[in-house]
Amino acid sequence: MTIRLEHIWKSFGAVEVLKDIDLELPERQFITLVGPSGCGKTTLLRILAGLESATRGVIWHGDTRVSDLAPGKRDVAMVFQSYALYPHMNVRANMAYGLKVRGTPRAEIDARVLEVARVLEIEHLLGRKPRELSGGQRQRVALGRAMVRKPWLFLLDEPLSNLDAKLRVTMRAELKRLHMRLETTTVYVTHDQLEAMTMSDRIAVMDHGVVQQYATPAEVYNRPANAFVAGFIGSPPMNFVPGAAVAGGEVALDCGPDGRIAIALARRAHGFSGAALLGVRPQDLEVLSEPRASAVPATATLIQLVGSEKLVDLAFGTAGRLTAQVKADAAVEAGNRVWVGFDPARLHLFEPASGRNLALG
Repeated sequence: MTIRLEHIWKSFGAVEVLKDIDLELPERQFITLVGPSGCGKTTLLRILAGLESATRGVIWHGDTRVSDLAPGKRDVAMVFQSYALYPHMNVRANMAYGLKVRGTPRAEIDARVLEVARVLEIEHLLGRKPRELSGGQRQRVALGRAMVRKPWLFLLDEPLSNLDAKLRVTMRAELKRLHMRLETTTVYVTHDQLEAMTMSDRIAVMDHGVVQQYATPAEVYNRPANAFVAGFIGSPPMNFVPGAAVAGGEVALDCGPDGRIAIALARRAHGFSGAALLGVRPQDLEVLSEPRASAVPATATLIQLVGSEKLVDLAFGTAGRLTAQVKADAAVEAGNRVWVGFDPARLHLFEPASGRNLALG
């Protein structure tokens, strides 16, 4: 059944943390709430769990209103950032605790714990205490404690943030595979846009207590609703060039002594005129060693090697800055005079004041 959040507001005194949140969470999907620290994503997760009460608004699970239920009656399972394992209990007791306090028969508890331990490949750890486990093992135990309850909703609050970079990559894949196997509706909170992009069926990008865009990862990346979403989603982040002038299906950039360079726009951007904020992702720029029509002259100022690719910082005009992502063997070095080519189909135009994506209306 679909979970619906209708007009959720949350205030702490005079501070509004959530502002009129409307979301539908389809059954069995992996939904991620992503945004910078302080955007309200964890508060929204706690409201779903019943650990916080909304100032206004209603939460529905199908036709059942759950926003009035106590946390213990919502049948949701939450995995916290700190894992919150009981240090004096072994793994088996930690996983069984929630079922034990609900009065589940001992035989059923043992069967569920063993079944979940097999799924998570932690059978050999059942007799150990949390202090004897690695970070990844503790994370599995915290997940197992949630899974044995067989809830209708999993809530995960940045469960990978305490792991090292290599283990985070591994656990991302494991969490996704686990979700595909269990098919339980999951809401995941993170500030890491890469986690959101790689794991989610749908992403809610939040800022200042407002959902800026709620869509599939592909749509959020390729058709960002506004400049905030465009800049937050994607690594390296999108380039923004202020002061672009749009007219007649072209955008003109001020290149200082080199004059104004006109770049053709894709058909979907025709019809706009006036000042705009130009957005282009580093992957969509071409760094050329020779001049070309509509290419912007620039100087490479910094080269950063990142494995099979390198990031090239570029200066153009009087204050223009761009970052391009090119192959590691590309013939460009710091101090080189280069030209930057733009793919018209990959350009984004944003309204300067509001930041809205002009191509989306």
